[in-house]
Amino acid sequence: MSLLNFSRLVPILQVEVPGSFKDTFNFLQGNGVYEEGMMHFLKGMKETIWTHYDVFLADAQALCAILMLIYFAIICYGMISGDKKLEVMPLLRPFGLVMVILWWPAFTKVIAYPGALVENRTEQLFDGSQSHINDLRMQRAKLMVDVSYALFKLQASTEIAKSEADTWYENAWESVKSSVKEGFSQVWNPVVEMRNRLQVGLQLLASSLLETMAIWILRISVYVIFIVQIIFSTILIILGPFSVAASILPAFRQSFTEWIARFVSVSLYSGIAYLVMYVASLFQQYALEAEILRYSELLSAEGESIEKLSWFAANGVLSFGMVIITFIIGAITMFTVPSISTWIVSTSGVSSAASAMGSGATRISSMATSAVGGI
Repeated sequence: MSLLNFSRLVPILQVEVPGSFKDTFNFLQGNGVYEEGMMHFLKGMKETIWTHYDVFLADAQALCAILMLIYFAIICYGMISGDKKLEVMPLLRPFGLVMVILWWPAFTKVIAYPGALVENRTEQLFDGSQSHINDLRMQRAKLMVDVSYALFKLQASTEIAKSEADTWYENAWESVKSSVKEGFSQVWNPVVEMRNRLQVGLQLLASSLLETMAIWILRISVYVIFIVQIIFSTILIILGPFSVAASILPAFRQSFTEWIARFVSVSLYSGIAYLVMYVASLFQQYALEAEILRYSELLSAEGESIEKLSWFAANGVLSFGMVIITFIIGAITMFTVPSISTWIVSTSGVSSAASAMGSGATRISSMATSAVGGI
């Protein structure tokens, strides 16, 4: 399954992007919407959680043996007192739990298999969409620079027109030959362009800052979800044998099933995250193509486009805002991954931790919004 095609809504315009521009853009904003190096690092970190499974495994086995003796003593006392009858299956349950602890690495990988399956499928969807999204980002960035250059020239032309309207300019310039006028314009236009370049450059800088801040908010939200999954999974794998051992006693009988539900829920984080990122990439594609179309209209040589370019320059930033909004929306939706995971496998402890994480993310988002508003 490939990325949904929005070309019916927004015509796709191909823009030639030089290789040097791509290298500079990747150096400044990272390779891709989500940096490939960081995503590779997180995937490698996720593989390391399986190497720490035996930290408390021997202690859990010893605890399991002690709790088995206590459990058998309780059962024997009930049968001696006549309150209970001999039942074989409840006596076999502690041995089954002991086998789970003895084969703990294999057991945890079997439990994590559904999450890994979902992750592989959704990651393929996500990877298939990113190459096209990155190409659109390059084209849009190139058009933004071209629009800024067009504004440089437009402002330089208006400055020359203003100078020609001065009294001295009107009276004295009539006696000058046309060849001298052309030579003077060739010398003076670059000077005026350089002066106006500072003003348009500030608008381009503000646009780049807003876009960079939005894309880093998106990246941080993605990195937080994957890092939280790594931390939760590591803790559950390391301390999970204690839950298995405690479930031997009737008072903690549900601890093992609750641990399984929490572990499966956490293992689904990455798969759901890739799915959310894939859906967010659909909105990003539409926004990028829409802005590419608008930038291309601004660069056309028609008189109406020059008027649009003048109004666009008065906005203060060289961006239409659609791409920035899709980045922020994608960041907000990423924090719904733990809640979506609890819809599939209902758990209480993970949802509480996710709620605490969500409240912290809300505070961070409000601070980021205030910072963007301050700019």
